[in-house]
Amino acid sequence: MNILKALCIAALSATVLAGPAGAAEKKTVAYIAPSLDISYWQWVGYGVKKQAEALGMDYVEYTSENSPAKQMDNARVAVTKGVDAIVIGPVSSTSTPPLLNYLQQENIPVAFAGIGPQPGLTNFTSAVTANNYETGKAQGKFTCDLAKERGGKEVGMLSLPQDRENAQKYLKGAEEAFAAEGCTLAQMLETRGLTVNEAVTQANDMLTAHPDIKAIYGMYDEAGTGAAKVLATRGLTGKVGVTVADGSPTTIGLLKQGAIQGIFFQEAVGQGIDGTQQVYNALTGAPVTQNLALVMPLVTADKVESPEAQKVIARVFPPND
Repeated sequence: MNILKALCIAALSATVLAGPAGAAEKKTVAYIAPSLDISYWQWVGYGVKKQAEALGMDYVEYTSENSPAKQMDNARVAVTKGVDAIVIGPVSSTSTPPLLNYLQQENIPVAFAGIGPQPGLTNFTSAVTANNYETGKAQGKFTCDLAKERGGKEVGMLSLPQDRENAQKYLKGAEEAFAAEGCTLAQMLETRGLTVNEAVTQANDMLTAHPDIKAIYGMYDEAGTGAAKVLATRGLTGKVGVTVADGSPTTIGLLKQGAIQGIFFQEAVGQGIDGTQQVYNALTGAPVTQNLALVMPLVTADKVESPEAQKVIARVFPPND
């Protein structure tokens, strides 16, 4: 009896000791969004959380409220609370050097989603972005073709902030395509808030100043929605072409209605999934890919219901969003 009792006590002690050790092995990934007011960044977070669950990781999230200072504070708080890895959509590419220096000192793997770090930096685990330059060229050509089909060669652009490396790459590719195809970029306006209302105002201003514009290049989803609203108000739906990058239930609906002619889908959920996988690989000693550029396929109204398009869309936004 004494021997049995001793064995039970020993087994119980081992279990108690193993409990905290086992719990300590569970990793935590933090997602730091530039703003959670924007659907795109909510969708990236959904991807991070989904993949964290699949990998047995805990998930926490922070919003930087479009402030570089808040972004830095979020990183410090996350590290202080013991997170093991970070997936981040930065406020801007130019805001990333001090952030990366800090995380490098703390030995925290970090993956970028959607927006990459400042060009030239290498002290990060992975940047999971779209192939922005090639997409910029493809969207630029498609936009120019729409303009020429409508009897003109002037195009307008509703742009992301140009302090982001992805926006710079989009613009470089688009400008090369416009030059090669014989189109003129009549005006480019940069967003600050990425809202539909702002895009409506900018599209109105652009068409008032440049009435010969025959196609609008939207560099982000709300730009396409805003441009479509303005064209509808002016009776120009279909008479001025619209292309957009990203994709959402709203712009897919506008595509089906003929208010938008093409969407270059960006896998927001997929970027969250892949970024999380990359930092997990870094934690576990598996291979990582530092620069992971995802293809942004063009989908037109006649192709949107195809199995290929639906497979892509499943990595753009969450189900039933």
